[in-house]
Amino acid sequence: MSTYESMRHFADSWGMLAMLIFFAGVIAMVLLPGAKKRADEAAKIPLRED
Repeated sequence: MSTYESMRHFADSWGMLAMLIFFAGVIAMVLLPGAKKRADEAAKIPLRED
């Protein structure tokens, strides 16, 4: 099996699973209670004059 085939097999199986878990985690972080407050605080970071 060549390197390309090995990497393709990995991406088709475990790589896709890893991306799905990451995507689900990002969606969960956005939809959790309190996410709006964190997002508003992060949006104000460039405007701070420390």
